[in-house]
Amino acid sequence: MTRFVVVPQWQGSASSRAMALIDGAEAIAGDLPASACTRVDVPLEAGEAIDTGISRASSLLRIRRESHEHLAPNGEPAVVVGGDAGVAVAAIGALVGAPGASSGRLAVAWFGAHAALRSPNGDRDRAYESMALRAVLGGFDGDLALPAGAVEASDVALAGAREFDDEEEAVLAESGVAHVGPDAEHGPAAAATALDGAERVFVHVSLDVLDPAEISGVADAVPFGMSAQTLVTAIGELRSRYALAGAAITGFAPRNPAAAVDDMGTILRIVSALTKPV
Repeated sequence: MTRFVVVPQWQGSASSRAMALIDGAEAIAGDLPASACTRVDVPLEAGEAIDTGISRASSLLRIRRESHEHLAPNGEPAVVVGGDAGVAVAAIGALVGAPGASSGRLAVAWFGAHAALRSPNGDRDRAYESMALRAVLGGFDGDLALPAGAVEASDVALAGAREFDDEEEAVLAESGVAHVGPDAEHGPAAAATALDGAERVFVHVSLDVLDPAEISGVADAVPFGMSAQTLVTAIGELRSRYALAGAAITGFAPRNPAAAVDDMGTILRIVSALTKPV
C-alpha cells in the first residue's frame, strides 16, 4: 500500500488564503485510506524570518524537522500531501540525504504554474514556496535549502510553468533546468524525455499547474495551464520510464467544503496516476 505523509504547512505561502491549505490537505487526506496516512503536526503560529530572508522560517524549520522521520526512505515511496510547495523540498532532501536512501541518479519533475526560483535575497515577497525549486537546486545557503549538487540542475524538468519574474528567467536560462511548457505542442511525454538517463524520479505536482477551468481551489490561478488529462498522461510517461522515488501534491486551498468536493475528482485522478501499479 502506498504511504501518504500529510503536511498541512501554510507558512510557506504568501497568499491571503494560505491557511486554506490546511483545509485542502485534510480534504485530500479524507479521501485516502486512513491506515496509510501519517500526519505531521504543523504549528498554527506564523513564525519569524530569523535572519534567513525567508518569511516564517522558524516554523518552516520546525516542520521540516518534524517531517524528516516520516519522509526518510523505508523501502517504499511516500506521497506527501501539502500544504504549500515547500513540503516537496523536505521530501526530496530525505531521498538524497538520509541513511538508507537509494543510490542512483535522482531526477525531479516539478509541475507548477510558477517557477519557484526566487531567492531569499530578492526584492519580492520572500515566501518559501516561491523559492522551493531553487532550494532543491541548493541555490542559497541555510537549512531550508538542499546542499548544492544534491540534485543536479540537468536532472530537473520544470513542467507547466508560465509565470516568471526577471530573476527566475535568468536562473532558468543559466541553470540547465529543462523547461516544458503547458501547451499541447510539447506533448505529455516531454518532461520524461527531458530527464533521459535518470534512474528514479520524484514527481511534484502543484495543483496550479492545471488550467483554472480544471480546478478552482488554488490560491494563485494562472490561465493557460495543463488539462488534467495531459498531466495524468505526463505522470504516466514518467512512471513508465523511471522508478518512482516519491511524490508530492501541493497547493490545494479550497474556498469552502463544497468547493473542495467539486475539485476532489480531479485530485484523485492525479493521486491514482502517482500510485497505481505500472
